[in-house]
Amino acid sequence: MLIYACISAHGFGHGSRSAAVLAALQRLRPHWRLVLSTALPPSFLATAFAPLAVQHRPCRWDVGVLQADALGSDPAATLVALEQLEGQLPAQLEREAAWLLAQREPVLVIGDVPPAAALLAEAVGAPLIWLASFGWDVIYRPFGGPFEAWAEHCLALYRRGDLLLECPLAMPMPWDIPRRRIGLTAGEPRLELEGLMRQLQLPDEPDRCALLTFGGMGLALDPALLGLWPQWTFLGHDPALAEADNGRVLPAEVRPLELMRHCSRLITKPGYSSFCEAMSQNVGIHLVHRDGFAEAPVLEQALRRHGQHRLLSRADLLAGRWQLDQPLLPPSGQPLPQDGAGSGALAITELAEQRGLG
Repeated sequence: MLIYACISAHGFGHGSRSAAVLAALQRLRPHWRLVLSTALPPSFLATAFAPLAVQHRPCRWDVGVLQADALGSDPAATLVALEQLEGQLPAQLEREAAWLLAQREPVLVIGDVPPAAALLAEAVGAPLIWLASFGWDVIYRPFGGPFEAWAEHCLALYRRGDLLLECPLAMPMPWDIPRRRIGLTAGEPRLELEGLMRQLQLPDEPDRCALLTFGGMGLALDPALLGLWPQWTFLGHDPALAEADNGRVLPAEVRPLELMRHCSRLITKPGYSSFCEAMSQNVGIHLVHRDGFAEAPVLEQALRRHGQHRLLSRADLLAGRWQLDQPLLPPSGQPLPQDGAGSGALAITELAEQRGLG
């Protein structure tokens, strides 16, 4: 059995979510073969999917939204990239379909969440499972103009799937296909915490440690801002953090998730996988407002309902007004279930068995 996962390279969150579900799937079906088809960097894949046995096919299946920085979008550049990719997809589809057919194994395609995965699944006669908290249709539509046609194109392809694994914190997905709602899809820490604490020279008190991270694209912050909070130690992947006495730079192979067990707060942008990981580790989220991306206000509202939080403007972030001296605001609703990776993996095995594949 071959699982062919088309994973968006829009951001690292898609890869992190897929990694959590595929890790659970490999525990259930260790003899199944996992193939990652994505343009995500090999260095990220090596960290996010370790120690899974996976094969990488370097393919770009979608554009997502090109970003001016971690907090801003670039619609004009996104349109250009969409048109370029549309011209490249036919050759890629032909090549990957031929490769899959040459494997002579039953195939199941997972899409997180490139619409073109539907074309590949149909080309090889394989069932298709979407793993999603949104589709590009609802992201593109608010941009208006030529994006309306792209939104309709994406929606039509999403409706050609066999099952939607609907993640929490989700936007509307009116795809008219069977769906299974699942819980948070957080990964699990893998590294020994005490060794990391010694390596990074962290204080013993978790309530004085904060993660400062803005996804794969990052965000350039003045390291002098850390001096406004001398009683806190800040951790992240930005090399500039090393310029502050209370900054610590995480090694490239160390995921922020590994340190959440020893951090009480996370300063970040709206991001599905970051939310999942922080909520699963009971870390408070200081959320920086993001414009120009339709998922951001949905995530902000979900955070108010389900997670401990503080809300920051971009001006607050850049001025160092990070509210770390303020108590976390409690959620207005109940915590979300944390079984998303396991229940998603189980749903994949059930569909495979229904189709006589597994």
